[in-house]
Amino acid sequence: MKVRIPNSGGAGNMNQMIKQAQKMQEDMTNLQADLEQREYSATSGGGMVEVTVDGKHLIKSIRINPDIIDPEDNEMLEDLVTVAVNEAISNAMKTAEEEMGAITGGLNMPGLF
Repeated sequence: MKVRIPNSGGAGNMNQMIKQAQKMQEDMTNLQADLEQREYSATSGGGMVEVTVDGKHLIKSIRINPDIIDPEDNEMLEDLVTVAVNEAISNAMKTAEEEMGAITGGLNMPGLF
């Protein structure tokens, strides 16, 4: 008994896949450059502390409302700054993950982030 295998396009299909992979890589490179230029902000303490980071997770600015500064309670201010920094970085990472996921279609590509 002979088994007949349908012609799936062979080399043409492979060339199309390679072109799609190259396009995806180009899109990802462009998006990565765009994400690195963006700024992400977060606040804590009801807006008393605001931190802005860039897409490389570097702190661009920290704003502290003078009303929150209590010389007797440094720990509270330190905690508020820490929370705001972590939240701003988390916002940058989440945005990058979501937008890269849109390009890759949810493919798990280790080493990107």
